[in-house]
Amino acid sequence: MKTTNHDDGFGTISVAAILAESARRTPDSIALIVGEDETSYASLWRETRAYAGALRARGIGPGDAVAVLIPNVPDFARVYYAILALGAVVVPVHALLKAREIEYVLQDSGARMLICAASLLKEGAAGAATTGTDLLTVMAPDDDGLPRLEDEAAASRPIDSYVPCRPSDTATILYTSGTTGKPKGALGTHFALVEQTSVLLTSVMDFKPGDVLFGGLPLFHTFGQTVVLNTGLRAGATVVMMPRFSGDGALNLMARHKVNIFVGVPTMYVALLEAAKTVDVRPAALRYGISGGASLPLAVMDKFRDVFGVEIHEGYGLTETSPVAAFNHVGTAPRPGTIGVPIWGVDIEIARAETVESIELLPCGELGELVIRGHLLMKGYLNRPEATAEAIVDGWFRTGDLGTKDDDGYLRIVDRKKDMIIRNGYNVYPREVEEILLTHPEVVSAAVYGIPHDVHGQEIAAAIVLDAGATATEADLMEFASAQLAAYKYPRVVRLLEELPLGPSGKILKRNLAAESVGP
Repeated sequence: MKTTNHDDGFGTISVAAILAESARRTPDSIALIVGEDETSYASLWRETRAYAGALRARGIGPGDAVAVLIPNVPDFARVYYAILALGAVVVPVHALLKAREIEYVLQDSGARMLICAASLLKEGAAGAATTGTDLLTVMAPDDDGLPRLEDEAAASRPIDSYVPCRPSDTATILYTSGTTGKPKGALGTHFALVEQTSVLLTSVMDFKPGDVLFGGLPLFHTFGQTVVLNTGLRAGATVVMMPRFSGDGALNLMARHKVNIFVGVPTMYVALLEAAKTVDVRPAALRYGISGGASLPLAVMDKFRDVFGVEIHEGYGLTETSPVAAFNHVGTAPRPGTIGVPIWGVDIEIARAETVESIELLPCGELGELVIRGHLLMKGYLNRPEATAEAIVDGWFRTGDLGTKDDDGYLRIVDRKKDMIIRNGYNVYPREVEEILLTHPEVVSAAVYGIPHDVHGQEIAAAIVLDAGATATEADLMEFASAQLAAYKYPRVVRLLEELPLGPSGKILKRNLAAESVGP
């Protein structure tokens, strides 16, 4: 007979309660909009329970990992909450991955099944076939011969409610982008994910029933999943989904659906500003913007206020912190150039970056590595005890980001530890150089990175996208930067590009730029 250890109490919790409770309280409110389709909270929970019934009939239960490869459409939410409602574990797969990369995620996570949208089957089916993983489709035509979750849901008995989970049970395995080696699966718990929504709603972001959120962030990524989907649905808000982001498309969508909160990464704000130059529509209902995922350039924040008349509240977080750790709290004027203060119940301090085996905290104002502890931390990396021990030291998560904390508790990020450039023995922080370049009237976006150099160790390079019709040359931009930056800081290599390479979550891929560049 199975015995359960209750040393840690009897409490239970589930991320699936987010949808179940909102469906009970505001059944007729619209939860999701995509294109012409609107889905109410009651319908979304009913369809989710049907999907869960089909998965249960296939033997999926508590602790089973199920991979999900679905774009920003209502089926992502149905499948996500269906898996969680069974006490199983969601493994979201980046929608841009190729078969070989999908194969790695399926193998590493031990996924029992891949649920794949028809539009992503080319790579998804190949990854599942190689690993021998069961494949279920959504949104596929009747005649493609693959098992369809919709059909199986119609033929199965829906679940009555969600399975209660222990607070420390794993809810999600989110793969970090793997800038260093293979991606690692960060284990998110039911408690950490639900507590994120509690704190964000009570003291950080002003989401209310009836608010309309912009849902263009990829839902397979922690930012979109926690802040837009989980927190938005717990608030009883409406999420306007955008499967493929574009600046002009977003402006039209925001105007049409009276979006009042825009949630995005800096590259999305740049795209909105670019689109506003040629598109007449304005999102008149917009109250404020929320930015995270990468540092928001000050020039972008200022331009956005000028063009749209609202503030952007910038925050900070990582996959390993569920993700929001610090924020310029809504209701308080944002402090430009900062990521705000730690959210409720979370400590963020600055530690000596060079001391890796222990945490040595530094006084206010000193530059070091941000370290975080609190309710938001992951359980660790799946099957990576060494990587977990390296990342979480003395109960603090080492972020790899360099920054400072002032006497008011406001935090500034200077740069990623690994992005810092050392030229002639001097530390150069790419963000500082980017901020200067972005003040040039013809510069739309800029990415600064280091490339190897025989004499200086590293040289500073900049990839820049200019406005349509701009006349500035590489030499002009170099001169512009050199007039405002110390001699060891300004870029000696400038490349003008049509666009910067972006990762699935909208981050600029500096490692791709560095790999393409050749030093002088």
